[in-house]
Amino acid sequence: MSQYSIAVSWSGKDALADSDTNKIISGGDFNTEFSAVQTAVNSKADLNGSASESFSATTAAAGTNTTQVATTAFVLNPKNITDAVYPVGAIFTTVTAYANSAAVVTAIGGTTWVAFGAGKVLVGLDAADTDFDTSGSSTGSAGSGGSKTHTLTVAEMPAHTHSYTHPTTTDNFSIDDTTRITGTGAATTGSTGGDGAHNNVQPYITVYFWKRTA
Repeated sequence: MSQYSIAVSWSGKDALADSDTNKIISGGDFNTEFSAVQTAVNSKADLNGSASESFSATTAAAGTNTTQVATTAFVLNPKNITDAVYPVGAIFTTVTAYANSAAVVTAIGGTTWVAFGAGKVLVGLDAADTDFDTSGSSTGSAGSGGSKTHTLTVAEMPAHTHSYTHPTTTDNFSIDDTTRITGTGAATTGSTGGDGAHNNVQPYITVYFWKRTA
């Protein structure tokens, strides 16, 4: 609060010569000073406060970051709430289908929002893994990225063997006394499998992501 300003120039009276009639202190001087004091006191809030006491202050402009008293109007201003909870660069997650950036601004504040991460999950950045070492990237510095489905290559298949029944004819084959098959003939196992891609999607629930850009 502001400092009290003395209404009567008491020190000025002291400086006057004793013969100067203006040096005399009158009841009017006291009345002037006490009235000024009373007016100043009445304009201040009680320090102890009470349930019925009304206190008001000037509401600071949105975004003010000082030691000024914050009124309820300032605290409840959507812009101030959004700036504190969702600064520029933050991600807002919701199941509400906002039509566009303006609709998000109206709902929670801010200036500009863009739809973010369509069809993707969020992964924490890992500087030690080139798949996840770049913020805001869906491929990382390695340029790999993920996919909903994947078809295994030969190198990715588990190592395995197949059993089969060898031919009973002797066409181009000979069988020695240890029942080993020798000769120039060829044989293959039966084929199975559809050569299709497998599902790579984990259990999920869909939401809307918005990223604040301003």
